[in-house]
Amino acid sequence: MIGIVIPAHNEEAFLADCLEAAQRAAAHAALLDETVEIIVVLDSCSDDSMSIAQCFDVHVLALDARNVGRARAAGANFMLERGARWLAFTDADSRVAPDWIVEQLRLEADAVCGCVTVDDWSLHESATREAFYRGYTHADAHRHVHGANLGVSAQAYRRAGGFPPLACSEDVALTLKLAETGARIAWSAAPCVVTSARTASKARGGFGDTLAALAEREAQEVLAEAAAVTNTQREEA
Repeated sequence: MIGIVIPAHNEEAFLADCLEAAQRAAAHAALLDETVEIIVVLDSCSDDSMSIAQCFDVHVLALDARNVGRARAAGANFMLERGARWLAFTDADSRVAPDWIVEQLRLEADAVCGCVTVDDWSLHESATREAFYRGYTHADAHRHVHGANLGVSAQAYRRAGGFPPLACSEDVALTLKLAETGARIAWSAAPCVVTSARTASKARGGFGDTLAALAEREAQEVLAEAAAVTNTQREEA
């Protein structure tokens, strides 16, 4: 059995699309009818995320932790107790490709770290988008870690001790533990996940904050360049 784990904190705007995509991936013909189950871990939700999740054929677990590390760990433990041999993690504001699980398993690794892409940059200036892609390697042998695109075998997950109870970077911490315990990690661009470029980050230091920091840096660089031009003009006058 394969388990898909999706933590969510007030994700009513994205959750339905996320679950539709996850169900398509779970039904991929190349999985040869292996059972794939999905769990949504609703962490401190005060919106309609619960009612949306209940419209789908998924497991639902409610927590009041406001901690994504605890939420991922709770979902993983639920799936392990049900006999999952492989755990696939994504986020509630993301959409996995139909062959997402197939591509993870094809790599025959203990863990798979995949890339993310954004298809809607409308909330950002073009400079932010360009800055992101300048510093992002969307290719095999990358070294990005995203909870939105992560897979790990049950054996390797247990050996690494699972997700630590961190409010941010729990995915990085698990990956470091996997490496320390000798897990074979595939850094692949093949498993594809589209994620949100929203400006309101759900976790301090998460992907939303990364984009916000890029936007701020780009703005500061523009101001610095403008000041340099002004100073040059004054010196030439």
